[in-house]
Amino acid sequence: MEIVPGVHAVQLVGSIGYLIVEDELTLIDAGFAGSHLLLRRYLRRLGRSIDEIASIICTHAHPDHIGGVRGIVGRRSVEVLMHPADATPLKVSLGDVIARPTPGALVGLLARGPWNPLPLHDGDVLPVLGGVEVVHTPGHTPGTICLYARARGVLFVGDALQVICGQLSGPSHVFSEDRRLALRSIARLAALDVGTICFAHYAPWRRDPRLALRALAERT
Repeated sequence: MEIVPGVHAVQLVGSIGYLIVEDELTLIDAGFAGSHLLLRRYLRRLGRSIDEIASIICTHAHPDHIGGVRGIVGRRSVEVLMHPADATPLKVSLGDVIARPTPGALVGLLARGPWNPLPLHDGDVLPVLGGVEVVHTPGHTPGTICLYARARGVLFVGDALQVICGQLSGPSHVFSEDRRLALRSIARLAALDVGTICFAHYAPWRRDPRLALRALAERT
């Protein structure tokens, strides 16, 4: 489904990925392993190929966002980008997890994501959609990022936000490593001029998102 011109929401295994369709293709989040099959089918309908994906941006390192990276990349040279705070735990071994059984280490062991992603830092601007700004919003995971396409008024939040009972809400209590920090991070999003919020597990939010973000920031 096309959200705004050039941005498509693609249902992958376990989450929604966002496909930026330009001369080259960029994917935001990669779903669980096996998502390449769904992505290939969607791209075929657009007359494009999975081989045209030049970069994959991961909003955070949970398995339903990075598990599909290896299948999508295959043996090709594709840029995979994420915040270094989430990239480091991906290199843990079983011995590391036994020695220090933290949630991040366990996720890193199970995720089977990219081994050497390129780092994304707060304030970096990616050359797609007229410039997409990286906004570091730690809490759900230490390296959770949101992506703000200012020229299109689109905010990609991954799991930094969710929708509960029709209301914009903070991230999951169960799956967030530091929910208090995650809620504090929302204040940064409330300052943005947003027309559409794109989530990993919900339909896009277009109902006065600036007001909804400000109200959420005030509640937290």
